[in-house]
Amino acid sequence: MTIEQIYTGCLAQGAYYIESKGEAAIIDPLRETAPYIERAQRNGARIKYVLETHFHADFVSGHVDLAKKSGATIVYGPNANPTFNAHIAKDGEELKVGDATIRVLHTPGHTMESTTYLLLDEAGKPGCIFTGDTLFIGDVGRPDLAQKAGTLTQEDLAGHLYDSLHDKIMPLPDDVVVYPAHGAGSACGKNMSKETADTLGHQKQVNYALRAESREKFIAEVTEGLLPPPAYFPQNVAMNRGEIPSVDEVMKQGLTPLSPEALETVVESAGALVLDTRPPQTFKDGFIPRSINIGLKGDFAPWVGTLIPDVKHTLVLVCEEGSEEEAVTRLARVGYDHVLGVLTGGIAAWKAAGKEVDTITSIPATVFAERMKAGGLHVVDVRKPGEYEAEHVDGAESAPLQYLNDHLALFGDKQPHYVHCAGGYRSMVACSILKSRGIHNVIDVAGGFNAIKGTDVRVTDFACQSKKV
Repeated sequence: MTIEQIYTGCLAQGAYYIESKGEAAIIDPLRETAPYIERAQRNGARIKYVLETHFHADFVSGHVDLAKKSGATIVYGPNANPTFNAHIAKDGEELKVGDATIRVLHTPGHTMESTTYLLLDEAGKPGCIFTGDTLFIGDVGRPDLAQKAGTLTQEDLAGHLYDSLHDKIMPLPDDVVVYPAHGAGSACGKNMSKETADTLGHQKQVNYALRAESREKFIAEVTEGLLPPPAYFPQNVAMNRGEIPSVDEVMKQGLTPLSPEALETVVESAGALVLDTRPPQTFKDGFIPRSINIGLKGDFAPWVGTLIPDVKHTLVLVCEEGSEEEAVTRLARVGYDHVLGVLTGGIAAWKAAGKEVDTITSIPATVFAERMKAGGLHVVDVRKPGEYEAEHVDGAESAPLQYLNDHLALFGDKQPHYVHCAGGYRSMVACSILKSRGIHNVIDVAGGFNAIKGTDVRVTDFACQSKKV
């Protein structure tokens, strides 16, 4: 029997490939289908099942496409209500994949259809569990995403989650391996480990949520510090419940080549946003005015989903040469299907056509430190609230990138605003957004807080970072 974790770091997402005796099952696949089909074909296996642990909020699954191309059956647990053909399994139902058995464990709490899949070997011995967003390494799924007005609160869902963990998962043998759907960096939890698998026995010892002394204590702990989820989450849930365009169609449209003139026409006629995916320190030296920089070499898709809340917003892309397909793919993974094309020749072609360019001033931390000595600098920290609370430049104001629109009043006067994050990625995103809003007196601090700490700039005393997500 083969068990393979297919981990995608930019989404902090784990999909799984299980194979036995020429049959395979895929758990929580990403939207592109080729990697799973090619794996099965290389081994001469047939994909029998596509198993979904729940309706995902942070990415769009490829379950429908994959089932059509492979002939597999899509499986959800109890309470699921997809609009496409799927097998809605009963709690305790067993599915055969070659000599292996997959037992369905209904584990509501993160969502009401959330399901864990227990893999039993040929002898019927429990080997591992695929927990989706029910149990992470170091955490559990946030219980606020499936609230329903007048029926379910986040406390209700947290209670269901407690029952699922204690009734279905914790009684399993300690040597069972836990394979979750996400790791550190995902917005689906608040305290996830960088590890992507662990034994259940070890998690019982170290996972705060599994160590809660009572149901009431558990509910209080898992609901503490929950900030609003990214705006694209409910839109991804809706897409995962229904049939959506094939990823092949999305890729074909998204990779349409656009000349500088064609790009201008698309922006004007379709109201498209220019999304520049180049690295921050490349972007700053010249970009299309009013474009937004979200670098591909970072948490690209989650930040797009956070900062461009409508997945139906039309986009045109500026990319580094050779990265166009990756950019469109990563956008499709989170439901941004309305990419209308990519600037052919990149920013060099734009400049060669004599088009206007804009720039952002970016200074090293050492220069920032020298200017701080003179006093009077307005410093804005765009890291997450928990990062700021743990330690920040003395006198800096907090304007978390994900809530930047709520803090625009901070940038109302004419003095320069020195913007930093942890390493320089988010601060350039913030500066590009501010410039697109007509706020041009911004200066990026390259290297962010990590670089600032290497200077003599005064920072606050360190406090343990909060678990706010």
